[in-house]
Amino acid sequence: MNLNKLTANIQSWAIERGLDEAEPEKQLNKLIEEIGELAQGINKGNLNKIKDGIGDGFVVLTVLSMQLDLSIQECIEYAYNEIKDRKGKMINGVFVKESDLNV
Repeated sequence: MNLNKLTANIQSWAIERGLDEAEPEKQLNKLIEEIGELAQGINKGNLNKIKDGIGDGFVVLTVLSMQLDLSIQECIEYAYNEIKDRKGKMINGVFVKESDLNV
C-alpha cells in the first residue's frame, strides 16, 4: 500500500473515532510517549519496536495535523522545502546546518 493510501486510511480511522476533534495538547502528549517508545527500541536495537515507534509517530502526527486543520502532506512539504537546499556537515554523527556552524 502506498503512503497516500495509508495516510487516507489513518485519517478515516481517526474520524471514525472522533480523534480529529480531540484536543491537540493530548495528541502532543501521545507523540512524546511514542517518541519515548521509539528511543527505547533504538537503544535496545529492537527492529520491531523501531518500526512500531516510527509508524506510531506518523499516525499521531497525522491525527495532530487534522486537529489543527492542517494536512500532513502540507506539513511534510513545508519541512522538505525548509531542508532541501540546506548545507552543513556531520559533526559527531549529527548534521549541523551551515548557519549553526558559524556560532
